Amino acid sequence: MSEAVESLEASVFARECGSRRTLQNATSRWAVLVLAALTESDYRFNALRRRVDGVSERMLAQTLQTLERDGLIVRTVLETIPPKVEYSLTPLGREVGARLTDLIELIEGSMPAVLEARAEHDAR
Repeated sequence: MSEAVESLEASVFARECGSRRTLQNATSRWAVLVLAALTESDYRFNALRRRVDGVSERMLAQTLQTLERDGLIVRTVLETIPPKVEYSLTPLGREVGARLTDLIELIEGSMPAVLEARAEHDAR
């Protein structure tokens, strides 16, 4: 890595900063759910697809590739017949997943207030 790149401070508010892209990747519609699911357990592809209800095979594959490229998950080929692939979180992925899980739990626990706010808004 060049010295100039190493000395740059990451800022998601800067248009050209790579951290913005990584944030977008980790907080995309499906990535949040994939990362949260992987905080529970390692998963094989089809089990993960069942856990993340509604994701297409294509979108799950794309999401997993993106998260792997960003160093948030690891794809491990298991030496079985037939070969099987398992996905797990890296240390960084565990930290990101834990924070996303906290956000998910906050949102789930706040749904009564959210539904009330929606009803009030829609009534206006």
